[in-house]
Amino acid sequence: MIRVGIAGIGFMGMVHYLTYHKLRGVKVAALCESNLKRLKGDWRDIRGNFGPPGQLMDLSGVATYTSIDEMLADDSLDMIDVTLPPALHAEVVIKALRSEKHVFCEKPMALNIRDCDRMTAAARQAQKLLFIGHVLPYFPEYAWALKAIGSGKYGKILGGSFRRVISEPTWLANYWKADQVGGPMLDLHVHDAHFIRLLFGKPHSVVCRGRMREGLPQFWQSQFDYGLQGPVVCATCGTIDQQGRPFNHGFEIHLEHATLMFEFAILGEKGDYLMKPTILEGGKVQHPKLPDEDPMNAFTAEIQEVLRCVRQGDRSETLDASLARDAIVLCQKQSESLRRRCFVRL
Repeated sequence: MIRVGIAGIGFMGMVHYLTYHKLRGVKVAALCESNLKRLKGDWRDIRGNFGPPGQLMDLSGVATYTSIDEMLADDSLDMIDVTLPPALHAEVVIKALRSEKHVFCEKPMALNIRDCDRMTAAARQAQKLLFIGHVLPYFPEYAWALKAIGSGKYGKILGGSFRRVISEPTWLANYWKADQVGGPMLDLHVHDAHFIRLLFGKPHSVVCRGRMREGLPQFWQSQFDYGLQGPVVCATCGTIDQQGRPFNHGFEIHLEHATLMFEFAILGEKGDYLMKPTILEGGKVQHPKLPDEDPMNAFTAEIQEVLRCVRQGDRSETLDASLARDAIVLCQKQSESLRRRCFVRL
């Protein structure tokens, strides 16, 4: 039985808590949270853009702490799941690793490269596993693309365009503070930066154009340079002020013998495909049948991967900290390019 302590009961903390309860061989044994109401099980004020609403939770049998140091002193815990605000990730992760526990930390890994490097160094020194919660590869459309590309059936990957645009998340405090959340570049685009790194590797350079808000990228388009013979890769991301379309994402991925496409949006309160998952191949249009699109299932698959790696002592190909660090590098270089209005080398 893997015993987990969750640090932080916000939206993602609730999602992870509910997910662990679906799985065998794992138990949420401890929670750490400064909000006493939530620590007592009243999660009704928790809000997110998917999943079940917050509710009253029965936390009997779960140890509760207001101090992270007290929770880390619990030697019965095998892993700490960090779902705190991004500005707190580095310090808590490093403490958890030094307490000889594996760590699963929500994205973004940290708000700067120095902290990412400190986190990976702590994991190496402690000889413990560090996972970063980039769940996007476990969503049905992205898992489908990874499988199709990895199969080699459609030949070499030639490039792709990626889109992720939301209405401003007015319920999130400190969203536009560089030292707290980092705006849509580190909160939103980091998903696609990680996926681009996973598919194509690190580009040579990047150029980014768009508009800024409070010193942070608000809405932008980026072109990733992989050299004359490399893939052609671009991304559009950011926030808009109108609340009528709270979420929109998709991709078009070019392979030698096929093109993979999809686009999904929430309009008003209804979510639907603008283009359902599609394969263009040999003049034919195909629509593969994908698993249930409930976002909670992606978190189940993600946490199953974490638990598999902990049991077997393996690093994860998708949740490895080195990939998450590279995603932060891509985000920072795009921000630099947008501010300086020039190509930036990686």
